[in-house]
Amino acid sequence: MRESDININRVDWIAVSIYFALVMIGWFNIYAAVYDGQAEKSIFDFSINSGKQLVWIGTAIMLITIIMVADSRFFENLSLFIYLAFIGLLIITPFVGKEVNGQILSIGFGDFRIQPGEFAKFATGLALAKVMERPTFDLSKKNYQVIAFGVLLVPVILILLQPDTGTAMVYFAMLLMFYREGLPSIYYVLGFGFAAIALLGLGVENNLFLAGTIVVVVLILIFLGKRTWQRVVAFSLIGLGLIAFIYSLDFVVSKLPEHQQNRIMVLFNPNIDPLGVGWNVTQSKIAIGSGGLFGKGYLEGTQTKFDFVPEQHTDFIFCTLGEEFGWFGSLVVISLFVGLLYRLIIMAERQKTRFTRIYGYCVVSILLFHFMVNIAMTIGLFPVVGIPLPFFSYGGSSLWSFTVLLFIFIKMDSSRATQLGRLG
Repeated sequence: MRESDININRVDWIAVSIYFALVMIGWFNIYAAVYDGQAEKSIFDFSINSGKQLVWIGTAIMLITIIMVADSRFFENLSLFIYLAFIGLLIITPFVGKEVNGQILSIGFGDFRIQPGEFAKFATGLALAKVMERPTFDLSKKNYQVIAFGVLLVPVILILLQPDTGTAMVYFAMLLMFYREGLPSIYYVLGFGFAAIALLGLGVENNLFLAGTIVVVVLILIFLGKRTWQRVVAFSLIGLGLIAFIYSLDFVVSKLPEHQQNRIMVLFNPNIDPLGVGWNVTQSKIAIGSGGLFGKGYLEGTQTKFDFVPEQHTDFIFCTLGEEFGWFGSLVVISLFVGLLYRLIIMAERQKTRFTRIYGYCVVSILLFHFMVNIAMTIGLFPVVGIPLPFFSYGGSSLWSFTVLLFIFIKMDSSRATQLGRLG
């Protein structure tokens, strides 16, 4: 190994420091989430989640060390091989994986198991960076769009077969990177437009009223402009398409698994079944709200002690923070996440190669999606989709995958002085 491959002096220690701050705060909160008021089990007890998480933290540090001493070109040269390897793991997971709650997400031996869908995120980011690194790769052209979306959609389809809708959704966060690299804005306008109409269609009980509103809007748009037959036909077809889309929503939702239908119903009507399907979100909001300005104090959360919130050490870890540290503690953690994301954007923009910049924006996109959706679902602004809070939630696959995702980019950034090539 060449000495220049390490570049310790060029490591972005701000990003590294925020990472370790989040990991340690998360570790303390994992202990709080399983603490029942009995002092006989310490945070280092390996029979409880905090002790197990400490092992995952130790192994994550080993992964960081391996990544940081590796040749800076390793991940770029083997990016497509890494991607294909994880695609292979996703293919075999439904056949050899362990089924939990109707999903087959993990593979492994005994207690050692990993979720290929989590690790395939960084592999997909590397593959996209590799296929898009050429200066001639232009996302404004249809043939290049097909290639980029193909790389993105293969793991999505395989993960949906497990089925794991929450993890599959994360991959679409990389559309943020597509936008940075030149994907036309019309795709995002149409996407957000259909999303808004879908929310209205699911939230408004009277579809006839919504359909009538679309007809009125289309007529206004037609009469405000030049009434050529092409324009009239175009707006009429758009209107009919939107109305058909609205009336198809109920059919589509009815084909979803029952637990996913329940999560959508709870989003629009939190009080529909507070003791059943709405229990998690209701108790999470109670826990966060009861924390007030400065919280009840570490290990003093009553919602936490009495296990009112299921999955509080994983997907709902944020409500532990809100209850015990209040608005101020939540603000500190949110500020750390925002600071990390802002730092990563700065790092991505200063890269000398398109490959590293693209991968950097994939990292930003994935972390931003997890951060926003996890917190949004704990306060009832998004359906519960089983997405962990990065570096915070309990779990080896989660911590390892986020650590690898982040530190590959930190390693690339530390080697930017030796990068060759040019920005696209």
